[in-house]
Amino acid sequence: MSDTLLVSTRKGLFEVRRHGSGWSVDRASFLGDNVTLALADVRDGSWYAALDHGHFGAKLHRSEDDGASWVEIGTPEYPPKPDDEDDVGADGRSIPWALKLIWSLAPGGADRPGELWAGTIPGGLFRSRDHGETWELIESLWRHPDRKRWFGGGADFPGIHSVLVDPRDSSRMLVAVSCGGVWETTDDGQTWTVRADGMRANFMPPEQAGDPVIQDPHRMVACPANFDQLWVQHHCGIWRSRDGARSWVEVEEAGPSTFGFAVAVHPKDGDTAYFVPGISDQLRVPEDGRVVVTRTHDGGRSFDVLRKGLPQEHAYDIVFRHALDIDQTGQRLALGSTTGNLWITEDAGDNFEQIRGHLPPIYAVHFVPLSPS
Repeated sequence: MSDTLLVSTRKGLFEVRRHGSGWSVDRASFLGDNVTLALADVRDGSWYAALDHGHFGAKLHRSEDDGASWVEIGTPEYPPKPDDEDDVGADGRSIPWALKLIWSLAPGGADRPGELWAGTIPGGLFRSRDHGETWELIESLWRHPDRKRWFGGGADFPGIHSVLVDPRDSSRMLVAVSCGGVWETTDDGQTWTVRADGMRANFMPPEQAGDPVIQDPHRMVACPANFDQLWVQHHCGIWRSRDGARSWVEVEEAGPSTFGFAVAVHPKDGDTAYFVPGISDQLRVPEDGRVVVTRTHDGGRSFDVLRKGLPQEHAYDIVFRHALDIDQTGQRLALGSTTGNLWITEDAGDNFEQIRGHLPPIYAVHFVPLSPS
């Protein structure tokens, strides 16, 4: 089991570690700064932290000593926008060719040491081949004609928040875009195919609701043991795929609601997945002020509503898309909320423990994976 959790917050990156029978916050890095995301690369042990300095832009840092020290590295950079380029999204907004936010980080395949992927707002996908020192924009996706049909969901501009590299084939990858659907490459990013058939965007006119290019997945995950089994927490519900994203089937009922932002899938059992529901798009708080986690063991046919150890009265926590994570064993699950609450379960969700209740707003949680050796 992983004994280290990286917690990215509005005011720093916190390392939460298990000592004996309890968890504690051991160290804060970038205290006072907005840390939006952190990644621990199991291939070489490097840690990465993405920061949003607002007016001063996004930055990336790397640690090679488990967070004891950090060095600033390269940041994804968009090319200059051609003078004759008319880049307007589906919502009528002009798309800036400038980095606004690093919204996802993912390691490349085990056979590609040093390769990293970054999904960004305003919708660009970047690759680094040198541990984040330099980055290149994946022009084939950025210049795909359907990209101009994307638009912003909660953000002003579209963004890539989920990047999944197929562990069986490093040249195959899936990315999820809000709002722009799910996209697949099987040739190392040279060409792309939209893979959101079966999803439904009920915020669009009925004749456009099934358009795969304008879907709003909030988060997409794949089972590491079977990459063809995927889950999406969508703006309009929950969807799952058993065929590597070629088709999606809606899960119509899942406890209190199917609205939310986060999803986690068991590392070995693709039929087991976790969600943290809110009431609806219009009312983004837990139902009846009770924080719960919903769990399915049978691919979405039925759900358990897990609440032991979670607040059940006047609790209005929402869990963002990267603020739910599961460790390599599938037994430890962590979730962090917008109100700075952090919970961990060590028995697959049957019992939760509050680790801290006064952290800054939590954007992401990430278990540091154990080396496969």
